[in-house]
Amino acid sequence: MKEIKIFSKNAAFQKFEVLKTNRNKRYRYHEFLVEGVRSLNEAVKNNWKIKSFLYSRDSLSDWAKNMIRQVDTDVNYCLTSELMAELSGKEDTSELMAVIEMRDDRPDAVPLSETPLLVLFDRPSNKGNLGTMIRSCDALGADMLILTGHGVDLYDPDVVVSAMGSFFKLPVVRMTDNTELYDYIAKLKSRYPAFMIIGTTAHHKFPIYDADLTVPLLLMIGNETMGLNRAFKEFCDMLCTIPMSENSYASSFNVSCAASILMYEVARQRAKIDL
Repeated sequence: MKEIKIFSKNAAFQKFEVLKTNRNKRYRYHEFLVEGVRSLNEAVKNNWKIKSFLYSRDSLSDWAKNMIRQVDTDVNYCLTSELMAELSGKEDTSELMAVIEMRDDRPDAVPLSETPLLVLFDRPSNKGNLGTMIRSCDALGADMLILTGHGVDLYDPDVVVSAMGSFFKLPVVRMTDNTELYDYIAKLKSRYPAFMIIGTTAHHKFPIYDADLTVPLLLMIGNETMGLNRAFKEFCDMLCTIPMSENSYASSFNVSCAASILMYEVARQRAKIDL
């Protein structure tokens, strides 16, 4: 495999920097920068296209050497340890980073289970919440996460890190056009006659544990501050809430916590049916 050595902040190094920091440049290149053993292992395991590895020859573990040797890339870059330290977002510099190709947003290409659970997150505004949402969707058996509206960048390094390896396991699709979303939902309703759309709200609505969550399902989760937008609320078959203690000072949950509770209830109900 071709290897290019980098000794200064040349054009190639500057590209790595903008992949890490600049949303618009990431999408222009259709690439993003990733570091971390778990993330890189999952990216390879789930067949993401690794364009390049970045490393310093000073101290590579057997894991890193094997990764470089076994994974087919376009070109790899050998940097000085100082440049690797400057590029790394970790206190202890990562020994291996990768430039990875973004995946196209094609919901029809995502395979769905017999009784699918899809989750929609509308206009996520916090990177940590989005990363946690991805982890929870993966952990609790969601088939796919759909992102709508203008929100934080899915490929921001903080989102990738907070999602940990789940970022590369769970299909996440961005759908900024509501018409495209509604057309996709219409296909789902045609394919799954019992398909339901449940929206979430902090107001006192139908308790989530009284809803039948064993059917094919789309959970709509609203923005952290503004909640679910009106158009989506009107599109839902039902609006549900998580009942809270009457003595609680808190009036709502953190959005990623709420989503986890809702998905756990889906998993709990479906597990009882399977017994």
